[in-house]
Amino acid sequence: MNGSGTAPAVPRPAYRRLSVEQRRSQLLGAALGLFAQRAPEDVSLDDVATAAEVSRPLVYRYFPGGKQQLYEAALRSAAEDLERCFAEPQSGPLTQRLSRALDRYLTFVDGHDTGFSALLQGGSVVATSRTSAIVDQVRRAAAEQILRHLGEPEPGPRLRTAVRMWITAVEGASLIWLDGGKQPPLDELRDGLVDHFIALLAATAARDAQTARVTRAALALETPDGPVGDLVRRLLPVVRDASHLL
Repeated sequence: MNGSGTAPAVPRPAYRRLSVEQRRSQLLGAALGLFAQRAPEDVSLDDVATAAEVSRPLVYRYFPGGKQQLYEAALRSAAEDLERCFAEPQSGPLTQRLSRALDRYLTFVDGHDTGFSALLQGGSVVATSRTSAIVDQVRRAAAEQILRHLGEPEPGPRLRTAVRMWITAVEGASLIWLDGGKQPPLDELRDGLVDHFIALLAATAARDAQTARVTRAALALETPDGPVGDLVRRLLPVVRDASHLL
């Protein structure tokens, strides 16, 4: 206390003035942090304002459409992050490229935890045709990245279908992994998804000349001690047991 018997005033923190883009990024970051742990319908604008340490009117100033506009903007931001997960230099064995991309993708899934389904699979009551289109764009962008790695500028329907099927399998496996207490470990999940892609590619190649061509080119870059060599060695006993079918 001072001499007059009153407690000294506690200085208030200085208001931090941000640019429009900085403030918008701050609000989106706060929203994404909340959506990562809770479904969008369980997150209020007051929650976002509290997390960003701003007032509710300020949130409305940047997102006058309310939570729906904020959710869609957060979803676009998450979608851009996911699209970047599949961006990888087109050099080296295909399985190494896929492994690095999956490491980034699965790390994103792990970090967004319980909000992954609502954010990226349309499992929310605030989902609309616009949010569904954003999510589908992620799938299409991921598929295009994979097709570029296969070196096929004009993929036919069988090859394109195989790649899109694998992207769907990656999403499904991610959700099952979250629902199953994040087991098996991430590296096992990643390696299993790489095996699944090679197996799907080989099965499609058996019926499609274009897929067979790109598969041969991709396998030519693999090494005996790599994932494909290991997969072949593990499959040989199974194939030998089915030799009566030949």
